[in-house]
Amino acid sequence: MSDTAHPTYRPQDVHHFVGSRFLSTCAMQVQSVAIGWQVYDMEKTALSLGLVGLCQFAPMFLLTLPAGDISDRYDQRKVYAWAARLQSLCSLLFVALTLFAVREAYAFYAVLVLFGAARGFAAPSGSSLLPFLVPQEKLPQAMAYNSSVFTVAVIAGPALGGFLYATGQPVIVYGLCFLFFQVAAGIVIRLQGRRFTPEKSLASRRERVAEGIRFVKQRPVVLGAISLDLFAVLLGGVTALLPIFAADILHVGPLGLGFLRSAPAVGACLTALYLARYPLKQKIGPILFVSVAGFGIATIVFGLSTSFPLSLLCLGVLGATDMVSVNVRGALVQLATPDAMRGRVSAVSMLFIGASNELGEFESGVTAALFGTVPAVLIGGVGTLLVVGTWMKLFPGLRRVNSFDDVKKWT
Repeated sequence: MSDTAHPTYRPQDVHHFVGSRFLSTCAMQVQSVAIGWQVYDMEKTALSLGLVGLCQFAPMFLLTLPAGDISDRYDQRKVYAWAARLQSLCSLLFVALTLFAVREAYAFYAVLVLFGAARGFAAPSGSSLLPFLVPQEKLPQAMAYNSSVFTVAVIAGPALGGFLYATGQPVIVYGLCFLFFQVAAGIVIRLQGRRFTPEKSLASRRERVAEGIRFVKQRPVVLGAISLDLFAVLLGGVTALLPIFAADILHVGPLGLGFLRSAPAVGACLTALYLARYPLKQKIGPILFVSVAGFGIATIVFGLSTSFPLSLLCLGVLGATDMVSVNVRGALVQLATPDAMRGRVSAVSMLFIGASNELGEFESGVTAALFGTVPAVLIGGVGTLLVVGTWMKLFPGLRRVNSFDDVKKWT
């Protein structure tokens, strides 16, 4: 593999890239609030909300790893731009379904399958692009900047979606998402930075994908970090059930749902700002396990709460603890991965983390359908704590990681 001899780093590229991710992330959050409320309004079942997650998870699970290989062989800018355009098409289809007053949930599920396929390509291409836009010594700072803006999008998106939906204008919600995805695609395709030119390889696509999986498996600390996050999100996620809490438990309506969806991002944003000012330097492994345990405890308290302010506080703690975990995992993965493997390793990471959000939504919906909404949340929180204890025994090396400098010797 070879890089271009004289990469063109432009300071504005980082800002443009982060801006495009802000728009696309905000669009996904806005759209998720509208979809969740519309589907629950039509079906009135927890399982229907779980299916919203499953319809996105299935194509993401099937396509994320091949998409990572494609991101390693082609320009990530083009891959990400086409994925964003496909996401905008899905928003346009939601506009059509709303305008024609379609009340069958399966029509929305069908579009969500297509949207999940687009996300399967957007995730690895977007995640692997940032290291090519800045010099390596500036990558940690750029990652912190990207994380901060990302969390702002996750805050603003649900609140904006809830507000627009509460005004009775779901068409405007989806139309705004269409515009955001289109603009994000137009920004990314014009980025400069370092271009990566892969050498010709006789390996098949399956062999290249397997190489990315093998890379992660051979590094137990990286595998432990991303799998810990996988099961914590899978078991402890409450996002899919928030429409039920907003409508039937807290009685705060779609606007309140927007605030509930934004609360974790508020906690995450404040934590990201703190970590940017005071980055983690020592006891990285123990801090990771403590943060995930805090995630489980906050989930349990949220499940027991019937107070809107307390519920918001619990969700804020969920976001704060999750941001610590994201910060540690992201640094471990990026610092331990050579350029030639970034797309495939990012795909493995996103398959564990990104797709687990949607699979977690399905798990929450099924569990709530079987045991009830509150018991489902409590089961998830307790399960997260059990995972933390198990992973501390399965991955002792992760528990003993002291600083990020240790990662450099793995590359």
